[in-house]
Amino acid sequence: MDRVSQALRPSGANAGTQRWRHLAFLHWEVEPAPLQALLPPGLTLDLFEERAFVGVVPFAMEGVRPRWSPLAFDFLETNVRTYVHRDGRDPAVFFFSLDAASWLAVRAARLGWGLPYHHAEMSMAAAGAKVDYATRRYHGQAHLDVQWKIGAALGPSAPGTIEHFLMERYLLFSAKGGELLVGQVHHPAYPAHEAELGRCQQTLLAAAGIAASGAPDLVHYAPGVDVEVFALRPVSQPGV
Repeated sequence: MDRVSQALRPSGANAGTQRWRHLAFLHWEVEPAPLQALLPPGLTLDLFEERAFVGVVPFAMEGVRPRWSPLAFDFLETNVRTYVHRDGRDPAVFFFSLDAASWLAVRAARLGWGLPYHHAEMSMAAAGAKVDYATRRYHGQAHLDVQWKIGAALGPSAPGTIEHFLMERYLLFSAKGGELLVGQVHHPAYPAHEAELGRCQQTLLAAAGIAASGAPDLVHYAPGVDVEVFALRPVSQPGV
């Protein structure tokens, strides 16, 4: 499967720009069959050496600006995701949930892109190499309370490594009204770092119907990338 060409910038104008900062990539290995059952028709789990992973990714969104807007917004976001492909191609991300501290961003993403956003109370504080991050949804009890310590720099991830498989994803799929949509982002390769957990308590995976408990199996960090976002479109349209 081609896991490199999606990193190339698509032609044409973007739908907006963003800066993603202070990203932690927390990953659990899970049983593939129950996870596959949660996916919409048309998508298949993308496995690394026959292993399935789900991720919780907390980070800061900065300078979020739709192409048509003179204003930019900053807010925190946490996503719950897994890795998929379509008919053996288009390796991508599928989001089970996305929590954001911006009510406006939640409404816009739900209505415009069909993405499962939730409004949440969120906080992040950095002290030296340690980062404390918390998410708690306003509706329901789903939450995340995590602390990580930034470790040694790994640099851009090489194709074929677990870091590249989990972090270097440029396509996303969404299901809206029974229709499968695909979108793309463009940014430089993540400058990956090792990371060490101080604590991790979360119920976001359970809220998504995913059976995973205890500490994550893999933890990585990236200081951030500048991002172009391209509009979602039906997979039936020409393109990706």
